[in-house]
Amino acid sequence: MNVLAWVSLAVATVFLCVVMTGAWITQRITGNAGWSDAFWSFGMGGAGVFLALVPLGGSDFPTLRQFVIAALVGFWSLRLAAHIAERSFKGKEDARYAQFREEWGAAFERKLFFFLMLQALSGAVLLGSVLLAAQNPSPTLRVQDFFAIAVLIAAIVGEGLADRQLRAFKADPANKDGVCDVGLWGWSRHPNYFFEWMGWLAYPIFAIELAGGYWWGWLALTGPAFMYWLLVHVSGIPPLEAHMMRSRPEAFARTKARVSAFFPRPPTSR
Repeated sequence: MNVLAWVSLAVATVFLCVVMTGAWITQRITGNAGWSDAFWSFGMGGAGVFLALVPLGGSDFPTLRQFVIAALVGFWSLRLAAHIAERSFKGKEDARYAQFREEWGAAFERKLFFFLMLQALSGAVLLGSVLLAAQNPSPTLRVQDFFAIAVLIAAIVGEGLADRQLRAFKADPANKDGVCDVGLWGWSRHPNYFFEWMGWLAYPIFAIELAGGYWWGWLALTGPAFMYWLLVHVSGIPPLEAHMMRSRPEAFARTKARVSAFFPRPPTSR
């Protein structure tokens, strides 16, 4: 890892803070803090592409691996950001932010700003894995690089499918008070979160050099580990399931008894 790489990560962190400041201003104008997630996704994509293309030490031009990682980061970002933007434009404020608005009361704007700055810093931690993956000095694409590509593409496709299934479920008036348990949602209560986490597993696969010589690559494991912690224990499942318990307790209790919270598995017969 060269000095330029670390400086670039610092620049990307500042960029994310600026993007999330824009998200805070946008939610003040629109009254919908759900736009913040679209800003985060776009910001992560822009910063991720930038970090993926930072030259290796002694090289003036990005490698094929770097171009591949940049393309995958950009594709992931555009799909997720477009989905969230469409949802924010057409629907109500995300339940998590609506709950924050209610709990924080008059302090909402101030607390939300600091919350969004934490999101920016969290994004920088995740992007460290992208940088470490792109800085792998192996001169050619290895078999495990193709496996990493397959993992990330499968994750993007899986998350997109889960989003479409949930959108179709919500569009049916008969499901107004129900909990989605069709398709992938019958195997995991949060398949979109699972596939989001799965996508971050690709970067350690890109980064790690099993033959040795690039020990920095092992640090890329922090990305999926950190994302798992965020989704399962902090800002993903806990606030969303708390909302579900408040809004439709009986339907959610039935789903909770049958369907895995995160890792997909066949539903039980309870």
